[in-house]
Amino acid sequence: MQGATVFRTGEVDPADRFDCWRDLMSKTLCPMDLDSEHPEHFQAETRVLELQPVSVWPTTVEPMSWRRTPRLIRHSDPEYYHLTFPITGSVGITQAGREAVHGPGEMYVVDTSQPFHCVTSRLHGVGLEVPRKLVPLRKEKADLLLTRRLPGDEGYGSLLAQLLGQLAKDTGPYGPADGPRLGSIIVDLLSSLLAHVLDRETFLPPETRQRTLSLRIRAFIEENLDDPELTPRSIAEAHHISPSYVHRVFQQEEETLAAWIRRRRLERVRRYLADPALNDTPIYALAARCGFPCGADFSRIFRRTYGLTPREFRRQY
Repeated sequence: MQGATVFRTGEVDPADRFDCWRDLMSKTLCPMDLDSEHPEHFQAETRVLELQPVSVWPTTVEPMSWRRTPRLIRHSDPEYYHLTFPITGSVGITQAGREAVHGPGEMYVVDTSQPFHCVTSRLHGVGLEVPRKLVPLRKEKADLLLTRRLPGDEGYGSLLAQLLGQLAKDTGPYGPADGPRLGSIIVDLLSSLLAHVLDRETFLPPETRQRTLSLRIRAFIEENLDDPELTPRSIAEAHHISPSYVHRVFQQEEETLAAWIRRRRLERVRRYLADPALNDTPIYALAARCGFPCGADFSRIFRRTYGLTPREFRRQY
């Protein structure tokens, strides 16, 4: 990915590993006091992705602690919200008079402008830095969420966790323009997650609410492409909005909602047809698995789109 920086302690002299890690974390997040019970054996690895205006850093690290003190805040403060998303391991965090321990899938946020203390087990997870000024919530309201568990298994939290998890394991064929797009999506998802947990979603700017609703609808469609009854009406019912509003959400897109669903179904079938492991599965069964219950209709649409019948396409692989 463009703007990615990789750091591995294994590439550094053992005597310098922990000091190098301390310097990197202070530059990536903010100045902190870091400590390890065994600095001479310390190991860590991170990949810092600059997705302007945010930074994402998938990380694996040995047990350690880090502390943000008033002195360090006076010295330098980037005014970030820092989100931690543990994938394995656990994190104990103290800030604003509250203490919490979070395990896999349990995200939380801290504010770099306030002192905090963090202690980790061996941890694999994702860190996220978002400029506080980009989160359209009043600071005193957002502060109520510091150190609290933010669910990563439902709603906006699930979408954010999926995206961060994908970035953690996939360098991907991203280009220079993709970083800011991904950064904007992450800001919207984090803002909507915080607002939802506060039950103040209506206080978000309309454009933020519409963009995140579009992401939720797209995720819902991807999960239900095999349902032949997937329609704007069923999508609207699942999201407690009207069918006309579903269409309005997609008005800014290059294709209609129905066309987008059809294209995603065709792309999925095409991927199945190109998979040698599925050569013994009948074409009509693959089509039905992707929401095309009528084989004849599917064949006609596939040929009109790709210029080949499904059988001809499969023979190429």
